[in-house]
Amino acid sequence: MTRPSPVPLPIPGLRLGTAMAAIRKPNRRDLLVMLLDEGSAVAGVFTSNRFCAAPVQLCRTHLASQHAPRALVVNTGNANAGTGDDGLARARRTCEALAARLAIMPEQVLPFSTGVIMEPLPVERLVAALPAAIADAAEAHWPAAAEAIMTTDTVPKLASVQTTIGGRTVNVTGISKGAGMIRPDMATMLGFVATDAVVEPAVLDRLVRESADASFNRITIDGDTSTNDSFILIATGRAGHAPIRDLASAEGRALAQAVTDVSVQLAQAIVRDGEGATKFITVRVEGGRDEAECRQVAYAVAHSPLVKTAFFASDPNLGRILAAVGYAGIGDLDPGLIDLFLDDVHVARCGGRHPAYREEDGQRVMKQRDIVVRIDLHRGPSATEVWTCDLSLDYVRINADYRS
Repeated sequence: MTRPSPVPLPIPGLRLGTAMAAIRKPNRRDLLVMLLDEGSAVAGVFTSNRFCAAPVQLCRTHLASQHAPRALVVNTGNANAGTGDDGLARARRTCEALAARLAIMPEQVLPFSTGVIMEPLPVERLVAALPAAIADAAEAHWPAAAEAIMTTDTVPKLASVQTTIGGRTVNVTGISKGAGMIRPDMATMLGFVATDAVVEPAVLDRLVRESADASFNRITIDGDTSTNDSFILIATGRAGHAPIRDLASAEGRALAQAVTDVSVQLAQAIVRDGEGATKFITVRVEGGRDEAECRQVAYAVAHSPLVKTAFFASDPNLGRILAAVGYAGIGDLDPGLIDLFLDDVHVARCGGRHPAYREEDGQRVMKQRDIVVRIDLHRGPSATEVWTCDLSLDYVRINADYRS
């Protein structure tokens, strides 16, 4: 069982420091370094967008090398994406500069960027601010780190839990950023979760993928998959228990639950802070033949601009949901079997309007801040859910003025 913490718990073996580099705007902390003690393990999953950013390309290469990561560097304001070979050279220079100051190899540095696409990264400003970020590094600086990675976010996103493994207390703490261009497709959000658990690298690699699938891969704000999506899991190994070598063990399950709990909190915080969002919507699909088709239907509903704008207006134009279910791509779907619920309100039965449904009941639910859409396909035993938000006038304004 995990124990939520109201404040971010420090992770022994990991220090965080921030600085003002004026990457895009002056007088704001837009640079973060994360410094790892020797012996730490790191795993990550990244965007499936083929037009991925230079730092994503470099991170993949560095993680695949035999050199254990000792530092992460994150800048906001500039994505260093769509920048070709020049962007890769600037990302490499970032790694080289930080490595030189820490007396480690450049391959032991993982770079991350978020912000405007197709503009050159002002690497000179970034490099000049590295000494201040390093000097600022401390275990307790999670709140400042969460603020330093924000772009259009309106609030910093942190989560922290404790669990017990092998008789030792284990901390798990994480931060994330994201509010728009959100439809992570892992296999522009950033997520960093760290623990002091002792974990074999192969287990950590599996855990980061499973945690992403249970959290960041279940959210959508606008259906856009960013060029920079990255989710990183760090284990410093300072908790002192026996190494976890199997996620199916009791110790492995305890750690997986803690990491997933933190990841879900961070993922849902991104949706709640969606650009212009006024409502948090859970789309739950039940009765599928397998989880894949449940997710396919759920995302068809969650991506639909017509569905999302109806929720913004609190307009129970719920035929839009049934239409989205119908075009989800399930070729042998029988509409005559489908049930649709809004929270406790039974809207549609056997593919048509429920005889007892009243529009005022649907509108009552749609005026809520948190809403559950439940769809039963009546095809099998599988179920899943994804999280999304409404689509408001402010979303258009924010993205129209993004570079202003």
